[in-house]
Amino acid sequence: MEVLNPTQLHLLKMFSFAKDSKSLEEIRIALMDFFAKRVEKDMDELWDSCKWNNEKNEAILKEHLRTPYKAE
Repeated sequence: MEVLNPTQLHLLKMFSFAKDSKSLEEIRIALMDFFAKRVEKDMDELWDSCKWNNEKNEAILKEHLRTPYKAE
């Protein structure tokens, strides 16, 4: 059995105040904005430290990530 971490517990408490779909959507958008900004900041740090570059971007674009299906 997995136990919820403090962040998950806090989010559950926050969502209990969302009594309508508009409130839920506002919370969802705020969380998406928070994580989008975090990703952007982290990517900027990778670029600035030269740990990421255009070549790595191109390699990911060409990478085949699908799981092959097995014939039975």
